[in-house]
Amino acid sequence: MENNSYNEILELFLKAVESVKSSNSDAYTEDAKKGLVPVGISNRHVHLTEEAVEVLFGKDYVLERIKNLSQPGQFACKECVTLCGPRGVIEKVRVLGPTRQQNQVEILAGDMFKLGLQAPLRQSGDLAESGGIIMVGPKGSVQIKEGVIVAQRHIHMNPMEAKAYGVHDGQKVKLAVDGPRAGIMDNVVVRADDRGALECHIDTEEANAYCINSKTKLMIIK
Repeated sequence: MENNSYNEILELFLKAVESVKSSNSDAYTEDAKKGLVPVGISNRHVHLTEEAVEVLFGKDYVLERIKNLSQPGQFACKECVTLCGPRGVIEKVRVLGPTRQQNQVEILAGDMFKLGLQAPLRQSGDLAESGGIIMVGPKGSVQIKEGVIVAQRHIHMNPMEAKAYGVHDGQKVKLAVDGPRAGIMDNVVVRADDRGALECHIDTEEANAYCINSKTKLMIIK
């Protein structure tokens, strides 16, 4: 009797899971037909190497995860640093995990004036001949000669999603923005790989300029 009850509960659970999957799949299919993608809005932040973490926060220090991000394996950390440029400083800049092979600082275009430095518009990881800066933590400071960029807007997705949307990795598309500050975003790079989760990434300056929030969906124009 107990086995029968367990099997019935298990069957109901599996049906519920399949129902949720089906519902999500239908929503995704409808969005793909319309070319709509969800939005993720990023503020300035830093990615650190393990060596930099130890200098800034102490020997054998481990970053503390406080929130998972939309892209698999990535997360916001409790830790923050201060960015120091020739003209000024910006405090409480969030560290994102996990650690990387190279330090990367992503700032807003307006931050360049406050810090007194130049940062090129680049995709993540494209750091050659980019800006330099000093990062200060509670235990020490790290100076990098390159690694400071303004992130170019882009769309994360996996290859299956890219096929459904009719785009490919590296392609530049436009995004139509509806609402009180409607407009067109150009030069949006598609980043399609197996680890990608569907989401367009813009920074807070771009979001404010178009009155975009985290519930907004943008339309791909090829």
